[in-house]
Amino acid sequence: MPYMVWGQNVGYITTAVSQSVSQGNGEPHTHCAMSTEVKPGMSLCPLGMEPPPERELLCIFGTGDLGRSLGQRLLQTGYRVVYGSRRPHSCGPLPPGAQVMSHTEAAQLAAVVIVCVHREHYDFMEEVAPQLKGKVLVDVSNNSKKGLYPESNAEFLQSLIPAASVVKAFNTVSAWSLQNGPSDAHRQVFLCGDKAEAKQKVRELATRLGLSVLDRGSLSAAREVEDFPLQLFPEWRLPLCIATGLTGFFFFYLLIRDIIYAYVEQDKDISFRIMVSLANKVFPIVSLIMLSLCYLPGVMAAILQLYRGTKYRRFPDWLDHWMLCRKQLGLLALGFAFLHVLYTLLIPIRYYVRYKIREYTVLQIRENKTEVFDTTTAWYTDSYFSVGILGFALYILLGITSLPSVSNALSWREFSFVQSKLGHLTLLLCTLHTYLYGWNRFLNPSTYKWWTPPGYMLCLVVPSVVLVLKLLMVLPCVDRSLGRIRQGWERTGPEGEGTKPLMA
Repeated sequence: MPYMVWGQNVGYITTAVSQSVSQGNGEPHTHCAMSTEVKPGMSLCPLGMEPPPERELLCIFGTGDLGRSLGQRLLQTGYRVVYGSRRPHSCGPLPPGAQVMSHTEAAQLAAVVIVCVHREHYDFMEEVAPQLKGKVLVDVSNNSKKGLYPESNAEFLQSLIPAASVVKAFNTVSAWSLQNGPSDAHRQVFLCGDKAEAKQKVRELATRLGLSVLDRGSLSAAREVEDFPLQLFPEWRLPLCIATGLTGFFFFYLLIRDIIYAYVEQDKDISFRIMVSLANKVFPIVSLIMLSLCYLPGVMAAILQLYRGTKYRRFPDWLDHWMLCRKQLGLLALGFAFLHVLYTLLIPIRYYVRYKIREYTVLQIRENKTEVFDTTTAWYTDSYFSVGILGFALYILLGITSLPSVSNALSWREFSFVQSKLGHLTLLLCTLHTYLYGWNRFLNPSTYKWWTPPGYMLCLVVPSVVLVLKLLMVLPCVDRSLGRIRQGWERTGPEGEGTKPLMA
């Protein structure tokens, strides 16, 4: 195949063709000798083909962890990278294939400049402002706390370089996730800026890096975007507060009823029971209440829709926020249920339990007594354990289906069936498990120490209310009305006379 050499002063190509006649058989013999000299750096391309396009060059200001990690990912994606550094000769190790030079020299080479520098070090930006005119500046900086400056870092950078187009992006992506590949939690990039062309360039860049982009609008939204990395478990804050409050309340409540009461009234020191026995009472109580709190807002929303006669009015903000954190409430409830199971498995190997068994056995031998087998007690204990095991199994199923990798594989109807129908069944089994635990102790006066009910009685209030309200919601007359409202029907008059089906 003929080849063309791209470049200037390539050298020379000579071809010498000599034809001679063989001495042996007289057949013609052709010999071609080719001598080729090509200057280094030139590329050979087949004739008729365009030369390969030159890879786009990007500039990165800053050679810290984020700058190096972002440069490495860009090189792997196919970009060329040049770093701008205040110390180009002593900036530390950089990704192979990247160049490093001063800020002024690097800014002249690329149309897109990624600023991986903290705001405190923006003083050099005014010096390179002429070289950044008309270029896209990508600000990836964050602050150490909210409200540190009167304006966002991106807006401040835009005021320093008014001739450039500043875009806020990549501030929610860590250096670790860039090095190891972004997971689902680090795959989303928030983007904001005033120039549509500049945002489109950054969007294409993020897409090539395997990130998903969410446009937050103009540069005035940069403050909100910069606050995202400062949030610590924003969706878990309310559930964690509820779990902490319930755990603290029931711990001290049971501490007074069980430990302090025995010390004051019976002169017994059973403080050792705090570590296992008391904890194993608190965990299931908190778990059951938090599970019921997952389904209580749904029932309250249904009652509110029935009262209003429409689904097109917003719920109160507190109810809306409550419904949005139901997943976190359920996962925390599952965690407390796991702790309850683990602590229960420890019961047979505890020193206190083994001591009480030996003491009771010796006492029976000394008194020559035999305890009669009680079928009722056997039924009660087996039912108690069986219902608890079934409830915990459904508990685990609810937790598994709440995982994104599992829920994404389910249709909406399947997911709703598991989380709603099986969820209420889980709540019913766990509530029944607690009722069986109480058994006939509800009417025993000795159960009420210092005239206070035991903890398991208190924890039955909320789930019992939820189950009763849910039972009312599934009655045919109520369910039919609620179904019509959720399909678009509205009550038009204040007295309910006349209805109007919605077309949309």
